[in-house]
Amino acid sequence: MLTLKNSKERSTSRSLRGTNRQVTDPKNSLTDKVVFINRCAKVVKGGRRFSFSALIVSGDRQGRVGVGFGKANEVSEAIRKATAAAHKRLLNIAITEKTLPHEVIGEFGGGRVLLRPASPGTGVIAGGGVRAMMEVVGIRDVLAKSLGSSNPTNVVKATLNALTTLRKREQVSQIRGKFQPELSSAIMTAP
Repeated sequence: MLTLKNSKERSTSRSLRGTNRQVTDPKNSLTDKVVFINRCAKVVKGGRRFSFSALIVSGDRQGRVGVGFGKANEVSEAIRKATAAAHKRLLNIAITEKTLPHEVIGEFGGGRVLLRPASPGTGVIAGGGVRAMMEVVGIRDVLAKSLGSSNPTNVVKATLNALTTLRKREQVSQIRGKFQPELSSAIMTAP
């Protein structure tokens, strides 16, 4: 059973907007955050017919994250579809001690996102979809800046692109054919 945590209890339809909704699934320990809900109206003979789309980020707070997008005639159904899509597309991210191993820029469509590692205690300095994604992936100290489009879908996918291009020191040394003892001695002898 999914439990719903809502930090702000409001009775209006606007309470569904923003990143204040968080769903935790206890059986597989994934945390889902609603990044954006869009209402679309189709004008028909009898009036307007509304449909909804939802953008969800999902993660286990230990380096796995997924993004899902769902559309339906009801908000809850759109969220359910987006959550299922996010759970299907989980990716492993290279994180080091609750921050990033290096600076990276991600791009998707018109969205560009700059992510920088931060020292312990800095916190997540990011906005909107980037903040939601950092929280569900388990990154606690990061500096982020959205450089391009402010469209939530493009920003979230650009962030995912940036996170998937991250590599740890061990992975880079293996690709370059250098072994770890060589690498650590080269760092220590550097001026």
